[in-house]
Amino acid sequence: MKRALLSVSNKQGLETFAQGLVDRGFEIVATGGTEQQLVAAGIAVTSVATVTGFPEMLGGRVKTLHPRIHAGILARRDQLDDMAALANAEITPIDVVCVNLYPFAATIQRAGITRTEAIEQIDIGGPSALRAAAKNADSVWAVVDPADYPKVLAGLDQDDQAMRRELAAKVFRTTAAYDAQIAAYLTTAEFPDTYTPTYVKRQTMRYGENSHQAAAFYAEPYPDPHSIAAAHQLHGKELSFNNLKDADAALQTINEFSQPTVVAMKHMNPCGIGQGATIEAAWDKAFAADSTSIFGGIIALNRNVDLATATKMHALFLEIVMAPSYDDDALAILAQKKNLRILTIQLADHAQPAPRMMETVSVSGGVLVQEADHRVETAADLTVVTDLAPTPAQVQALLFAQIVVKHVKSNAIVVAKDGQTLGIGAGQMNRIGSAEIALTAAQTHSNFAGAVLASDAFFPMGDTVEYAAQHGIRAIIQPGGSIRDQESIDKANEYGIAMVTTGVRHFRH
Repeated sequence: MKRALLSVSNKQGLETFAQGLVDRGFEIVATGGTEQQLVAAGIAVTSVATVTGFPEMLGGRVKTLHPRIHAGILARRDQLDDMAALANAEITPIDVVCVNLYPFAATIQRAGITRTEAIEQIDIGGPSALRAAAKNADSVWAVVDPADYPKVLAGLDQDDQAMRRELAAKVFRTTAAYDAQIAAYLTTAEFPDTYTPTYVKRQTMRYGENSHQAAAFYAEPYPDPHSIAAAHQLHGKELSFNNLKDADAALQTINEFSQPTVVAMKHMNPCGIGQGATIEAAWDKAFAADSTSIFGGIIALNRNVDLATATKMHALFLEIVMAPSYDDDALAILAQKKNLRILTIQLADHAQPAPRMMETVSVSGGVLVQEADHRVETAADLTVVTDLAPTPAQVQALLFAQIVVKHVKSNAIVVAKDGQTLGIGAGQMNRIGSAEIALTAAQTHSNFAGAVLASDAFFPMGDTVEYAAQHGIRAIIQPGGSIRDQESIDKANEYGIAMVTTGVRHFRH
C-alpha cells in the first residue's frame, strides 16, 4: 500500500483530499489536529506516533522528526541500496507529503504578540518534511498549497512527473519565503549582510512599462496599510504597470498633507497640487495648476469625495482616482466611466510619528535599499540667509512648495503660492533648465504675483536665483551647502529676494 503523510495547519479541503488519496489506495499517516479531523470525518488514519514508535513530545515540537518518517521520504526508489536499507529497518516508503506551515506571518501581524508567542509559530518539522519530499521529487509528491489538491489527485492518476517537479519548486519557494519572513522579524541590524525580502504574486499583467515587456506585480505578504499594495479597487480596468508606479507616487505625495489636498500625478511627477478649505476647493486649485497635463492623470485626494468634486472630475479623462472614501452618489457618477480605476486608500496618521520604513530600487544585478524620506521641514528649520526675511504668508508658501519638491524628479524646481503649485520643473540635467520650465508655466497664472520658489538641492551658482528674480519670484527655499552659496545669497540680496535654507536636500531620482 502506498503511504501519504498529512500534517496541515490550514484544514481547507483536507477531508476531500484525504478521501481522494484513500480512494487511490493510499494509507494516511497524520499528526495531531490533522489526525483528529480526519478520524471525525470517518477516514481511516494511522498516527505518526504509531509509525515512529515514539509519542509526540515537547508540546508538539517533535512529531515527524524521526528516521522512520524522513528515511521513508528520502529513499530513492531507483537505488537498490536505499530500498534495501528501508526493508532492513522495516520502514515503509512515503509517496505523498502534504504539509503546510505554522502561520508565522499571520501571527506576528496580530496586536500584542510577544516574541515568545511568535517563536512558537516557527515551524521546524513541516519545512523539513517538505524539503525532503521536494528533494526526492522524482519519487515523492510534495504538496504545500491546498489550492493544488485537485490537480495533485489528477496528477497521481497519470503519474505526472513534470507536476511533481513543479510542486517541488513551489515547496522551495514557499519555505524560502517562510524563512525570509522569520529572518525579517528577528533581524535588528539596519543593513544585514544578506537581504532577503519576500513577495507574493498579486497580478500577472498584460504587459510592463511598454507593450513588448512581460510583467507581474508582487506585493509583501502583509503590506503596510498606507501603501499602494494595500489599496482596494472599487471600479475600473485592471491596474497596469505604469498605473501602479504613478499611483504609488501619488499616494506617497498625498500622505504628506494634513489639510484638504488634491494631488494630480503624471509620469511619476506631480503636475498640480492644490489645498483648500474643502476638498472641492482643493480640486479646483489642483486642476487650475495645470489643466493640460492633468489629462490622463492620476488623482489622489485626502478627504472623502463628495458629489460636487466627483462631478468636476467626471468631466475629464482620468486614469485613476484614489481617496479614503466616497459618498454613494459621488462613486456612482465616477463609475459611469467603465475604465476609470477607482481606489480606496488608507492615509498616514499625522498625529503619529512617521514609521521608519525602508524602500528599494532595482538596479542591474541588485537592489539599493534606503530609509524612506519622511523628513518634513517646519518654520523652525528655516535659516534666513538674506537681508530680507520672508513674510509669514511667504513662509507658509515656502513650506508647501518644499513638501511638493520632495516628490518631483531631480533636478526639481517648484513655484507655488497660497497652497497651489503654479509651475513644476522636473528631471532636467541642470537646475536652471528646471527653473525655466517651472517659471514659464507659473507666469501663465493670473495669481502669479508674489509666488515663491523651492529647489530640491542647492544652487551651484547664482544663475538660477537671478533668473527667478528676473521672472517675478520674491522668496526662495533651498538646502544650501554649496561652496558658492554666497554667490546665490548675493544675487538674492541684489534683487530683494528673501531666501531661506533648510540644510536638508531632497533629491528624487
